[in-house]
Amino acid sequence: MTLYVGLSSGTSMDGIDAALVDLAGTTISLVAYSETPYSTPLRALLEALVGTEKSLSAAEFGALNVQIGQEFLLAATSLIVRAGYAPAQIAGIGSHGQTVSHGPKGEFPYTLQLGDPSVIAAGSEIDTVADFRSKDVALGGQGAPLVPPFHQALFGLPVVARAVVNVGGIANVTLLPGNEGTDIVAFDTGPGNTLLDQWVKLHRNEAYDTGGVWAKSGETQPKLLEIFLSEPYFHRSPPKSTGREDFNMAWVHRALRQAGVQYRPVDVQRTLLELTSRTIVSQILRYLPTCTQLVLCGGGARNPLLVDTLRQLATPWTVNLSDELGVPANAIEAMAFAWLAYRRLHDLPGNLPSVTGASRSTLLGAIYAAR
Repeated sequence: MTLYVGLSSGTSMDGIDAALVDLAGTTISLVAYSETPYSTPLRALLEALVGTEKSLSAAEFGALNVQIGQEFLLAATSLIVRAGYAPAQIAGIGSHGQTVSHGPKGEFPYTLQLGDPSVIAAGSEIDTVADFRSKDVALGGQGAPLVPPFHQALFGLPVVARAVVNVGGIANVTLLPGNEGTDIVAFDTGPGNTLLDQWVKLHRNEAYDTGGVWAKSGETQPKLLEIFLSEPYFHRSPPKSTGREDFNMAWVHRALRQAGVQYRPVDVQRTLLELTSRTIVSQILRYLPTCTQLVLCGGGARNPLLVDTLRQLATPWTVNLSDELGVPANAIEAMAFAWLAYRRLHDLPGNLPSVTGASRSTLLGAIYAAR
């Protein structure tokens, strides 16, 4: 069997991406894809939990783990049925789960994703691979980003230096040098959509700024942007990873207090979009100065203002949405976890130590057998 399902939910916490992928031979083919939004109460609970506005008892935390597992199970089985397949035809499921805390630094490095994989394996009757990040963290790595080797498999070209940019809640880049024998460099550049989504939710009670229309009516504020850009994370060398524990509304409000100016909310939104764009392009220039092409994927690829801003900053590079190269921008992350499940079930390493900082390459993920 060569069919695998990948499940992912990122730092935007808006729902579950599911991809059915055919991995026959050396080809990677997307068979079907779906997006399943979280219910409003569940998303609100997750955001409050991550934002430390709410604490859960052990019983509540355990129940939430199972609830999210059920949501992931439904996303997988619904996709399989809609694509016209039976569970027996699927070789495996790769479930990233929902990250609620990520702390690869400190005395006790850890990463925590919810979505009980036993629920997925038992309910689907398909072998499930989950907990992809913990082994890399245990080996001294960041546990992130994990998608770069998949980016290499999809988009790597000899001679051509390419940057693959995934703009989810957090933005990350994979720098493909195009030279055989040269290490791939990849890391989180900083906030992608997460601050944009949180700010528009706070001021307009909308889940996100559709098409960047609201931000487009604002003006970038140079002083505020300078304060944002002074964040030490942006100047730290890779390997590095980050999340909402670093970039959140408290971080934005600290910068606003430092600026000492009462900005229009729409101007803050535009400045946050400029922040996302500039931190992506500046770090590509720093670590892959030979870059000539940028491939854009993730939810940010659906924001025309963000895409246009990146194109302006990235001149004279060629900037393509991954859709233009035959791979839907929203599907790549979920496809990657199908591919990582394949590698785990075939005893193939999944991490790149040059990317994560782990002491060695290793198998990623734990197998939850269906039977």
